[in-house]
Amino acid sequence: MRLRGPRILETRFGAGTPVLAVGLRRAPIDDLYHSLITWSWTRLFATMGALYVLIISLFALGYLALGPDAIEHARLESFEDAFFFSFQTMATIGYGHMLPKSTAANLVSVAQVMIGLAGTAVSTGLVFAKFARPTARVLFSDVAVITTFDGAPALLFRMANERGNQIVEAQLSVALLRDETTVDGEQVRRAYDLALRREKSLLFSLTWLAVHPIGPESPLHGATGEALARGAATLIVSLTGLDEHLGQVVHARHAYGAAELRFGHHFVDVLETLPDGSRLVDYRKFHDVRPDGVAGMAAPGTSSTP
Repeated sequence: MRLRGPRILETRFGAGTPVLAVGLRRAPIDDLYHSLITWSWTRLFATMGALYVLIISLFALGYLALGPDAIEHARLESFEDAFFFSFQTMATIGYGHMLPKSTAANLVSVAQVMIGLAGTAVSTGLVFAKFARPTARVLFSDVAVITTFDGAPALLFRMANERGNQIVEAQLSVALLRDETTVDGEQVRRAYDLALRREKSLLFSLTWLAVHPIGPESPLHGATGEALARGAATLIVSLTGLDEHLGQVVHARHAYGAAELRFGHHFVDVLETLPDGSRLVDYRKFHDVRPDGVAGMAAPGTSSTP
């Protein structure tokens, strides 16, 4: 392992500011499986396809280098014939018109078959692991609001389960990260856990309004939009629970920068009662907020307290 140049660790830290790290030991081979399992399906299949074609092409060049007697019934110096012969060998689908002729060609075919079998096993396991990995599709509101709730200042944001399943024993954690100066004048980034009115939900199926009361003990007590922006404040939200069908732990994470906090606003209600008495959840309004007109609510760039 060796030291390398800067790399981006987090692109949604603070107000969307990327964090660079230098001096970390890099181990590409050791981290290869983790990297592949976290890639998107498009990137994963594109990479595997490109690698597959590259290996087939290299072996095709190797067959051509063995001379005209390497492949039976292949056209002389035909890369096309060598490529398709290499593909048949790699895929172990059996030979048709062309087959290895010389001893050297047979030895190269054996090596290619071994590589093909190993590659098939690795790619199959990787695709299965990625496909079977439990994930959560949780929709977080675009912004968080600081307003009054039950007559007291509070921080609110909301979530929705976008899947048809239900998340049981859901647990929600929220932390505030911000830059501060110690009494010694040292710049540090501190984390504060935010207490919620309800941190657990036995069944998370539709929506969840998270509420953090801003009392004297709250890290947000007396904070203003300007102060939060100056301290590069970030709210980190983490949700964990059990998928009811798979029985496995799923999780979701989201971050709110200081620019995504709305002072003196309230979420638009997404729950409606229809004339027949049934209820409708309108997710088209999920991210909508409106000014609440509450006096004393601090807005970004002001000096009043929430």
